[in-house]
Amino acid sequence: MIPRAFHAALLDPARPVPEGLTDGAGAPAGRRFAVYRNNVAVSLTEALETGFPVVRALLGEGNFARVAGLFLRRHPPESPLMMRYGAAFPAFLAGLEALEGMGYLPDCGRLDLAMRRSYHAADARPVDAAELMTPDGTALAGLRIALAPAAILLRSPWPIHALRRLALEPGAPPPPAEAQDVLILRPDYDPAPHLLPPGGGAFVAALRDGKDFGTALDRAGDGFDPAACLSLLLAGRAITALIPKDR
Repeated sequence: MIPRAFHAALLDPARPVPEGLTDGAGAPAGRRFAVYRNNVAVSLTEALETGFPVVRALLGEGNFARVAGLFLRRHPPESPLMMRYGAAFPAFLAGLEALEGMGYLPDCGRLDLAMRRSYHAADARPVDAAELMTPDGTALAGLRIALAPAAILLRSPWPIHALRRLALEPGAPPPPAEAQDVLILRPDYDPAPHLLPPGGGAFVAALRDGKDFGTALDRAGDGFDPAACLSLLLAGRAITALIPKDR
């Protein structure tokens, strides 16, 4: 009973100190437990602040701390690795009635989370650019293009790339009223988000889903030029294999 009560009280300051819990001298652990509980809450809040810089900037420090306090009480860590904490945070933001006027915030949280996942993703050896042969991609028509684990696509009805710039870059322009698709690439150690052109999100999504190059072009729509996306994928060291589509 004590472990269950301890766990419940640890993240909820409204709960009393679990019965039978004592300090090193055998006295009731009231003050020591309160200090420990506060330290845990502070550590989890700091983990969320580190993991979700865009959300923190858009909400402001005080509002973020309040939202984080609600989250950590409902979603205690499932792993001792703090780099994994907060996976449910974007969905949690979407469910908060108080944030209904900030409909873009959950997708900004997903972008924060994707940046972290890209950073920790497994390494993958990229193909040599010469294997693509021609910049217009004609030699790729019957091939599937495998992407590195660190290459993560986000498609949003909100201008999430511009909102990230607004949150993190002083002097960034106001976000346009448009949907934006973002591709996160990690050519070396640090991931970076890239705004995709119209059709680019559908193109990369098809490649990610194992479709061949020709199908991906069809998904991108008329007028889409694959050269820019291929150049971006190559520069980001994100193409890891060229595979015949019948394999």
